[in-house]
Amino acid sequence: MEHIEESIVRVLEKIKQHRRLYEANEEAVKQHLIGEIFQSLGWDIYNPNEVRPEERTDEGRADYALILDEKIVSFVEAKNLSVNVLKREKPLRQLGKYCFSQGVMYGILTNGLQWISIKAFEEGSTLRDRVLFTVDLEKEPLKKSALKLSLLGRDRIKDIEKISRLLNYMEKSFRELKRAGFSADMLFEYLKSSITLPDDFISKFVLLSMASPERTPRRFYIHDGSWKKLPLKEESWSGVITALLEYIVENKELKEEEVKELAALYKYSEKIPKDRILPLLRSIEEHFGIKIGFEF
Repeated sequence: MEHIEESIVRVLEKIKQHRRLYEANEEAVKQHLIGEIFQSLGWDIYNPNEVRPEERTDEGRADYALILDEKIVSFVEAKNLSVNVLKREKPLRQLGKYCFSQGVMYGILTNGLQWISIKAFEEGSTLRDRVLFTVDLEKEPLKKSALKLSLLGRDRIKDIEKISRLLNYMEKSFRELKRAGFSADMLFEYLKSSITLPDDFISKFVLLSMASPERTPRRFYIHDGSWKKLPLKEESWSGVITALLEYIVENKELKEEEVKELAALYKYSEKIPKDRILPLLRSIEEHFGIKIGFEF
């Protein structure tokens, strides 16, 4: 999943630097943004046995056809960045026509930033009813976007309908359970306790309440409105504290006294005793109203 996340970050950086280009130039979107994502999903965009550009259909030319086992599994319709593909009906209907005319079950509509995946036909349903999932790379947490886009991967697209429905059901169930009074932490711990991990599974997500100072953190996350992965300059507890303090300084409104305290912590982060690290992180978590998690 990491290579998909890295690809998303690169796409967002390109859009940040060249948004006007992508708003006006569909070909640039296809080459720089869509191609980047599909490569990370395991599609060889230069191999005509996997990806064919400008594929003819009875309703016109689809921008791409994705091929598995010599059979088209999905058409892709591309638009420039000025087209909001999550709201515009016309390009979605056009994609549906491409798929229906050739008997292709799935379709993908994207402007490189927003993605929408559909099931092309099903008796007694509208096109909007058949939307499997949507992605907005600028508005969703990185990991959520990467997970949904992974369903378009060469090794998963055949199961896209089943997995997308399971994800939708999981999200709906999670929201309903929270309304019923269960905390997010309680639900996470319940799920973790319900899963039997293989003996060789080493790297896993752990909330701060379950962490041990004797283990070395490999990845660091905070929940501040949504879960975010913070980069570590080094895989260590001092690296965690440094990353956390930098995030707080950049994203929180601080009093003068708080700034001084955080600056002192930053300066001496490498000298904090191991038995003080988790209590310190818990106090920061509580004070700033955030949640902290790790992978070891």
